[in-house]
Amino acid sequence: MNTIVIGIAGGTGSGKTTLADKLVDSFGRDEVSILRHDNYYKRHDEMCYEERTKLNYDHPDAFDTDLLFEHLQALKAGKPIEMPVYDYTIHNRSDETIVVNPAPVIVLEGILIFAEKCLCDLMDIKVFVDTDADVRILRRIARDVKDRGRSLDSVINQYLTTVKPMHEQFVEPSKRRADIIIPEGGENLVALEMLIQRVRNHLSK
Repeated sequence: MNTIVIGIAGGTGSGKTTLADKLVDSFGRDEVSILRHDNYYKRHDEMCYEERTKLNYDHPDAFDTDLLFEHLQALKAGKPIEMPVYDYTIHNRSDETIVVNPAPVIVLEGILIFAEKCLCDLMDIKVFVDTDADVRILRRIARDVKDRGRSLDSVINQYLTTVKPMHEQFVEPSKRRADIIIPEGGENLVALEMLIQRVRNHLSK
């Protein structure tokens, strides 16, 4: 199978997940498989809940990059993988996994995927979603409070103490590795159509 890997990175709340989902929805699971970086947070069964809430989840070391690298290699080799599932309510991996089958196109999305050279080396197209910081923080507050049951104070505190500093230290510099920079992510219909056409071209070969 001739597989291409499309990496979609960007800061929290940038719209990268929306862009990735719209790309997948334009084709179907037989043609496009998706991996989410968030599912590869390291497991911390040795810590209690309170300790896990204090971890820095916006640093590259928070992710099991070795496992993600192995999974990407396996998919490119035509082998299915079992992607871990992360449970935000307990700040830890759940015991569930999701079977991801190989496909002609693999989409990998996450905030820090371009910070890891080994992952970038497996990507054929690197897309960075660039969105203003004020828009991103508002989206993050809405998501974490509504969907993840977090308090407003905890979201703001986490943003100021880890999310913003880590964005400036790791996410923003990783933009230099991108092939394409897209403002506003999934709302940018022109850019989305260009990506869809690129995938169509690959699938038609």
